[in-house]
Amino acid sequence: MGSLVLTVGTGSTWAMRAALVLAMSGLEWQEQVFDLEDAKDLQRLKRLAPAGLVPWLDHDGVRVHDSLAIAEYIHELCPDRQLYPASQAERALARSLCAELHAGFRQIRTLLPFFLGAPTRSEPPVEAIGELARLQTIWSQARGPFYFGEAGILDAFYAVMAYRLASYGIQLPGQAGAYQQALLAWPLWQQTLVKARLQWPAAARQLQ
Repeated sequence: MGSLVLTVGTGSTWAMRAALVLAMSGLEWQEQVFDLEDAKDLQRLKRLAPAGLVPWLDHDGVRVHDSLAIAEYIHELCPDRQLYPASQAERALARSLCAELHAGFRQIRTLLPFFLGAPTRSEPPVEAIGELARLQTIWSQARGPFYFGEAGILDAFYAVMAYRLASYGIQLPGQAGAYQQALLAWPLWQQTLVKARLQWPAAARQLQ
């Protein structure tokens, strides 16, 4: 398989998604960490990063940047893991919903910034109500703890959103809320969260 190195940044939600997809793949990988709040680290990142951003993945001379492209690349590396559903129609839906998250929900991102501290309680911003309603529609179609029954890339992408909302005390109702809670309790997500909170900052400090 060759060596895999995922470059991440402290507090990066996109890096967390890529790390979670790798965790599902069963592959072994190493991580290179940048402190996104350190000016010198940011300068070094700009020199090295394909797009000046994290994450990116290096694999035997191949460099893939952007979390969605990384997820697709990992899916191709280990098709037996079925990180996308086996059904063509369900794969199309999974890819569509990943792309929707990847490019959308700008009000939620802006008005409910991601953070890794203690949860706080906040009324949902009026400007984000439409996007929260869209999440309610998407998540209410989940078949169980995971969207298509088995954990996949789609769940990895929406786990970070589930945590973001929970950080502000936002719990969606009904089946959407059940899916949100299942993502929050997902052991692989919990492991990724520990990495982002503790291991990535420690690794970044060691390199400074």
